[in-house]
Amino acid sequence: MTKKKIYIVLFFLVLGLQHSYSQNYKFKTSGFSVLEKNEKGKWGKWSDLDLVNILVTLDTNKNRIIIYSQVIQLFEIIDYQATEENDTDIVYSFTCKDNNGDNCTLSIITRKKQDNRKQLYINYDDRIVVYNIFNM
Repeated sequence: MTKKKIYIVLFFLVLGLQHSYSQNYKFKTSGFSVLEKNEKGKWGKWSDLDLVNILVTLDTNKNRIIIYSQVIQLFEIIDYQATEENDTDIVYSFTCKDNNGDNCTLSIITRKKQDNRKQLYINYDDRIVVYNIFNM
């Protein structure tokens, strides 16, 4: 019986000493553009690219993405979607809720044939915001 207790204690000690390591990723933006649906539900045209220099963080420990714009945009990650890759892109997508509780999908896309240029897309039902980003 004492050997069994020792094994149980050792099991829980080993389990308790395990650390899960998360990652924090930091990006800077260089510009953004917006695409909106019109009254008829059809997509309009992308807005002109506005130059911006703001910080974006992806914190996998706290399951959130933060865009430090003039009004801070906080996205709670609900689900990490499977990575998609093809000849031109690598796409990391996240199902999220924003500050207002609205559902959206954030995607970090690496454009392989464009010198690995990165973009962050924020997809809502009625609008899409894209930021050009680069690693810090």
